[in-house]
Amino acid sequence: MKRNGILNSSISSVLSSMGHTNSICIGDCGLPIPDETKRIDLALRFNIPSFLETLDAVTDDMAVESYILAEEMKDHNPEMVVNIRSMMKKKFPDAVECFTSHENLKEQTKTCKAVIRTGEITAFANIILVSACIFAAQG
Repeated sequence: MKRNGILNSSISSVLSSMGHTNSICIGDCGLPIPDETKRIDLALRFNIPSFLETLDAVTDDMAVESYILAEEMKDHNPEMVVNIRSMMKKKFPDAVECFTSHENLKEQTKTCKAVIRTGEITAFANIILVSACIFAAQG
Protein backbone atom coordinates (compact mmCIF):
# COMPACT_ATOMS: atom_id res chain seq x y z
CA MET A 1 0.00 0.00 0.00
CA LYS A 2 1.25 3.50 -0.86
CA ARG A 3 2.43 5.61 2.05
CA ASN A 4 2.63 9.01 0.36
CA GLY A 5 1.19 11.03 -2.46
CA ILE A 6 -1.96 10.39 -4.45
CA LEU A 7 -3.87 7.34 -3.24
CA ASN A 8 -6.32 7.30 -6.15
CA SER A 9 -4.92 4.58 -8.41
CA SER A 10 -6.19 6.16 -11.63
CA ILE A 11 -4.60 9.55 -10.91
CA SER A 12 -1.40 7.92 -9.65
CA SER A 13 -1.15 5.84 -12.82
CA VAL A 14 -1.63 8.83 -15.12
CA LEU A 15 0.92 10.96 -13.24
CA SER A 16 3.43 8.09 -13.36
CA SER A 17 3.02 7.81 -17.13
CA MET A 18 3.49 11.51 -17.86
CA GLY A 19 6.58 12.89 -19.51
CA HIS A 20 7.84 16.41 -20.09
CA THR A 21 5.14 18.62 -21.71
CA ASN A 22 2.34 16.06 -21.26
CA SER A 23 -0.76 17.54 -19.68
CA ILE A 24 -3.59 16.70 -17.32
CA CYS A 25 -6.76 18.68 -16.67
CA ILE A 26 -8.61 19.23 -13.41
CA GLY A 27 -12.15 20.39 -14.01
CA ASP A 28 -15.36 21.40 -12.36
CA CYS A 29 -18.36 19.07 -12.46
CA GLY A 30 -19.74 20.72 -15.60
CA LEU A 31 -16.69 20.53 -17.85
CA PRO A 32 -17.46 18.36 -20.88
CA ILE A 33 -14.89 15.59 -21.23
CA PRO A 34 -14.14 14.31 -24.74
CA ASP A 35 -14.87 10.61 -25.31
CA GLU A 36 -11.27 10.04 -26.39
CA THR A 37 -9.81 11.45 -23.13
CA LYS A 38 -9.51 9.36 -19.97
CA ARG A 39 -12.08 10.47 -17.37
CA ILE A 40 -11.19 10.23 -13.68
CA ASP A 41 -14.43 11.08 -11.92
CA LEU A 42 -14.01 12.13 -8.29
CA ALA A 43 -17.28 14.08 -8.03
CA LEU A 44 -19.43 12.88 -5.12
CA ARG A 45 -21.66 15.87 -4.40
CA PHE A 46 -21.58 19.58 -5.16
CA ASN A 47 -18.12 20.86 -4.12
CA ILE A 48 -16.94 17.43 -2.91
CA PRO A 49 -14.12 17.23 -3.63
CA SER A 50 -13.43 20.86 -4.35
CA PHE A 51 -11.34 22.04 -7.26
CA LEU A 52 -8.68 23.61 -5.01
CA GLU A 53 -8.20 20.58 -2.76
CA THR A 54 -7.87 18.38 -5.84
CA LEU A 55 -5.40 20.81 -7.43
CA ASP A 56 -3.40 20.89 -4.19
CA ALA A 57 -3.17 17.08 -4.01
CA VAL A 58 -2.28 16.61 -7.68
CA THR A 59 0.38 19.33 -7.68
CA ASP A 60 1.97 17.80 -4.58
CA ASP A 61 2.66 14.76 -6.74
CA MET A 62 3.62 16.40 -10.04
CA ALA A 63 6.16 18.85 -11.47
CA VAL A 64 4.46 21.70 -13.38
CA GLU A 65 6.15 24.01 -15.90
CA SER A 66 3.00 25.85 -17.00
CA TYR A 67 -0.73 25.93 -16.52
CA ILE A 68 -3.64 27.06 -18.63
CA LEU A 69 -6.81 28.76 -17.44
CA ALA A 70 -9.86 30.08 -19.26
CA GLU A 71 -9.78 33.81 -19.95
CA GLU A 72 -13.41 33.93 -18.76
CA MET A 73 -12.30 32.96 -15.25
CA LYS A 74 -10.86 36.46 -14.77
CA ASP A 75 -14.34 38.03 -14.96
CA HIS A 76 -16.57 35.22 -13.73
CA ASN A 77 -14.45 33.67 -10.97
CA PRO A 78 -11.68 36.14 -10.02
CA GLU A 79 -11.31 34.74 -6.49
CA MET A 80 -10.42 31.35 -7.98
CA VAL A 81 -7.74 32.99 -10.15
CA VAL A 82 -6.21 34.54 -7.01
CA ASN A 83 -6.30 31.19 -5.18
CA ILE A 84 -4.75 29.29 -8.09
CA ARG A 85 -1.99 31.88 -8.54
CA SER A 86 -1.18 31.79 -4.83
CA MET A 87 -0.95 27.99 -4.76
CA MET A 88 1.05 27.74 -7.95
CA LYS A 89 3.52 30.50 -6.98
CA LYS A 90 4.28 28.67 -3.72
CA LYS A 91 4.78 25.30 -5.37
CA PHE A 92 6.18 26.28 -8.77
CA PRO A 93 7.54 29.84 -8.69
CA ASP A 94 8.82 29.62 -12.27
CA ALA A 95 5.68 28.08 -13.80
CA VAL A 96 4.22 30.05 -16.69
CA GLU A 97 0.59 31.12 -16.39
CA CYS A 98 -1.36 31.08 -19.68
CA PHE A 99 -4.90 32.12 -20.53
CA THR A 100 -7.01 30.98 -23.45
CA SER A 101 -10.70 31.02 -24.29
CA HIS A 102 -12.90 28.51 -22.51
CA GLU A 103 -13.72 26.99 -25.90
CA ASN A 104 -10.02 26.50 -26.66
CA LEU A 105 -9.38 25.04 -23.20
CA LYS A 106 -12.15 22.49 -23.80
CA GLU A 107 -10.57 21.64 -27.17
CA GLN A 108 -7.17 21.18 -25.50
CA THR A 109 -8.61 18.56 -23.12
CA LYS A 110 -8.56 16.19 -26.12
CA THR A 111 -4.76 16.03 -25.87
CA CYS A 112 -4.60 15.69 -22.07
CA LYS A 113 -3.61 12.33 -20.60
CA ALA A 114 -6.75 12.59 -18.44
CA VAL A 115 -9.39 14.93 -17.09
CA ILE A 116 -10.05 14.75 -13.37
CA ARG A 117 -13.67 15.72 -12.67
CA THR A 118 -14.24 17.30 -9.27
CA GLY A 119 -17.47 18.30 -7.53
CA GLU A 120 -16.66 21.99 -7.98
CA ILE A 121 -19.65 24.17 -8.92
CA THR A 122 -18.05 27.59 -9.41
CA ALA A 123 -17.75 29.07 -12.89
CA PHE A 124 -14.80 28.15 -15.13
CA ALA A 125 -12.95 26.24 -12.36
CA ASN A 126 -10.78 24.29 -14.81
CA ILE A 127 -7.04 24.08 -15.31
CA ILE A 128 -4.66 22.26 -17.61
CA LEU A 129 -1.33 21.43 -15.96
CA VAL A 130 1.67 20.95 -18.25
CA SER A 131 4.32 18.62 -16.88
CA ALA A 132 7.86 19.85 -16.25
CA CYS A 133 11.03 17.81 -16.61
CA ILE A 134 11.83 16.28 -13.21
CA PHE A 135 15.60 16.08 -13.63
CA ALA A 136 18.22 18.72 -14.28
CA ALA A 137 20.07 18.66 -17.57
CA GLN A 138 23.32 16.76 -17.27
CA GLY A 139 26.36 18.69 -18.51
